[in-house]
Amino acid sequence: MEKNYFCEGADKAPQRSLFNALGMTKEEMNRPLVGIVSSYNEIVPGHMNIDKIVEAVKLGVAMAGGTPVVFPAIAVCDGIAMGHQGMKYSLVTRDLIADSTECMALAHHFDALVMIPNCDKNVPGLLMAAARVNVPTVFVSGGPMLAGHVKGRKTSLSSMFEAVGSYNAGKFTLDDVDEFENKACPTCGSCSGMYTANSMNCLTEVLGMGLRGNGTIPAVYSERLKLAKHAGMAVMELLKKNIRPRDIMTEEAFKNAIAADMALGCSTNSMLHLPAIAHECGIDLNLELVNEISEKTPNLCHLAPAGPTYMEDLNEAGGVYAVLKELLDAGLINGDCLTVTGKTVAENVAGAVNKNPEIIRPIDNPFMANGGIAVLRGNLAPDTCVVKRSAVAPEMLKHEGPARVFDCEEDAIAAIRGGKIVAGDVVVIRYEGPKGGPGMREMLNPTSAIAGMGLGSSVALITDGRFSGATRGASIGHVSPEAALGGNIALVHEGDIIAIDINAHSIELKVSDEELANRRKEWTPREPKITTGYLARYASLVTSANRGAVLEIKK
Repeated sequence: MEKNYFCEGADKAPQRSLFNALGMTKEEMNRPLVGIVSSYNEIVPGHMNIDKIVEAVKLGVAMAGGTPVVFPAIAVCDGIAMGHQGMKYSLVTRDLIADSTECMALAHHFDALVMIPNCDKNVPGLLMAAARVNVPTVFVSGGPMLAGHVKGRKTSLSSMFEAVGSYNAGKFTLDDVDEFENKACPTCGSCSGMYTANSMNCLTEVLGMGLRGNGTIPAVYSERLKLAKHAGMAVMELLKKNIRPRDIMTEEAFKNAIAADMALGCSTNSMLHLPAIAHECGIDLNLELVNEISEKTPNLCHLAPAGPTYMEDLNEAGGVYAVLKELLDAGLINGDCLTVTGKTVAENVAGAVNKNPEIIRPIDNPFMANGGIAVLRGNLAPDTCVVKRSAVAPEMLKHEGPARVFDCEEDAIAAIRGGKIVAGDVVVIRYEGPKGGPGMREMLNPTSAIAGMGLGSSVALITDGRFSGATRGASIGHVSPEAALGGNIALVHEGDIIAIDINAHSIELKVSDEELANRRKEWTPREPKITTGYLARYASLVTSANRGAVLEIKK
């Protein structure tokens, strides 16, 4: 095993003096330094257990001959941030996490890293950092929450938000809401459905950056601690073999991730994060590739919010490896991609078994013949928009109706709760994009309100913002170009007819080109909503959603 950068030579004595100040022994100084990136905090349920994961990883690293050193990463809870200005700060933390981790890792010359994320922007942010730093790295998440149980049914955070919608519609009492409040989220962990956090943790397995079970072993299971110890050991093997993130996260690995995304029915936020991670690897992940892969990849899982099953059920059914085995046997993924086990995808999944064909449908009996996500294009979204097709009611896959236009999320929620939205409407929420928000807020409150009002199978919602992984229904987000950039979504008038055909990948504003040109002449850019602090700086650098909302220095 190679020694660390600081262990020898008089010129490194000043650094070693500071290691002495840490209480580090010569034996520890002579071993490789492994940075343990901990996103532990006491405000996010998905992170409150990560201190235990950290201790397990440290033990694994030490057992395998390394010196573990912990440093922090931030994390925002999207559920707590939902519905107020805090949601503007959710997506933007992805880049803060990547930037700060890059700074810490390179400033202290770590030989290897173990990343311990769990929630929505924390996982992609650390994957972006792993690609930048490019030293041997293994991921181990904090794990998913167990499902709640209310009125004899399994529940989750999306059930809680929809319960509020049902209360506002007069369908639930305050006692009903109180029962959901106390039972929907019963343990620590990332929220229990196939929402963004769990989507990204599963895709970390697929990309080859996490060990088996990283995405599905529940947070409260002791098996999660064993996984953490093995992650610590695994990173030392990667260091011996000099296998680095960019050796693993190749273009073929990203194609595998898209295929698995389609099969698992992941959050639409993966269509922001996968391009951003690929960008850090020097790979241009064009969203047009999504439809190409989706058309030949069946949707095999219907976890919440698309269906009544949860991450614990996927884990018992065989987890991500069982899904990959189905895809590999059908020739839908590349089995030659390298992973953090030092083995290929094909070698990893060779013994995987689908233990429950109702949770993980076999290839010949899928929930849908095509993938869980569709990318749409048309005059309303010339640069694409995204929908979680697997969570859309069949009758809403094709829909046409009048636009109900709102320039912010709050106005739309007030109209929905006030009974002003009726069956057949197409709710348009604009100026909520990466630049216009700024920060591209999630729209779980309005989509939950629509579902709670009983309109989930008759009303569509279109936005240049984005959606929580807990959203279901005909919810179409990431409209690009966004309204703040003068995209056609800024030109929609109340009552305009919008036609959506999800299976045909089409979204059209039924207004003539001539009329749109006239409206554009009258349109004026809006003044920025925020002009100071991090959000203002973010808005000045962020690109469109179709490019992953990555930050780019203007030349």
